[in-house]
Amino acid sequence: VAKTNTEVLEFADIVFLAVKPQYLEAVLTEIREAVRPSQVFVSLAPGKTLDWLSQRLGSETKLIRTMPNTPAMVGAGMTGLCVNSHVTESETSLVCELCNTFGRTEVVPEALIDVVVGVSGSSPAYVYQFIEALADGAVQFGLPRAQAYTFAAQAVAGAAKMVLETGEHPGALKDKVCSPGGTTIAGVAALENAGFRGAVLKACEACYQ
Repeated sequence: VAKTNTEVLEFADIVFLAVKPQYLEAVLTEIREAVRPSQVFVSLAPGKTLDWLSQRLGSETKLIRTMPNTPAMVGAGMTGLCVNSHVTESETSLVCELCNTFGRTEVVPEALIDVVVGVSGSSPAYVYQFIEALADGAVQFGLPRAQAYTFAAQAVAGAAKMVLETGEHPGALKDKVCSPGGTTIAGVAALENAGFRGAVLKACEACYQ
């Protein structure tokens, strides 16, 4: 345990910069003089580039930029990660291993980190909207509210697990649920008519922009 941010740098080999973006510059100014060449700094702050970080911590500093999401709180997070040229492969692997303790991690070029915000950083909010809407639909036809949330949330969790663990294309998995002339294809058609996929694409675009 450390009493100050600078004190952390006295013993830490890997330093996670886990503060809100608006406070980050003050923290970096505070610790700048204590930075050691061997240390790796991992930023969780959206919108703060590797170049921005290097200007404040030194051009030779080992820097990693990440984009986690809130499901990390329950060990089911998704983190995008990019590194600067001073970070070694073994250091990248170690930070990925640390991030994997609260979910999954993928390394991407920094040019794609803002895309990661749209597809995983912010998208839990969209999924919560979907779960809420599914539950509303069930309540509309008589299912108690608490049960409706359980049914909807577990269905979403199970469907996501199917994508991750089977390796099958989401479209193929969808097709397996849609019997000819059945209930599911009727629901899928209703979503298509309402512009469901187009709305999701627009959400990703708005988030990216």
